Amino acid sequence: MANSKSAEKRWRQSLKRRDRNRSRRSAARSAIREVRELVAAGESEATAAALSAAYSSLDRAAKTGAIHVGKADRTKRRLAALVQNAR
Repeated sequence: MANSKSAEKRWRQSLKRRDRNRSRRSAARSAIREVRELVAAGESEATAAALSAAYSSLDRAAKTGAIHVGKADRTKRRLAALVQNAR
């Protein structure tokens, strides 16, 4: 446990950040899962909208540091290739 006031504050901040990051990571994963499910189902119109939402979610998570920027870029490339090959 924290021994100083500043350490207690950092601990409180870390708990808030952990919850925020967890939420952003979860939203990104859900968006990725939705794209993959739509590709598997063969719904091309809905896939484009889901891909755009996944890009946005990944960029938001990377911008805030919830995930690494390189991971977001790599995931976007893989999703784009998956959608492209499904056509």
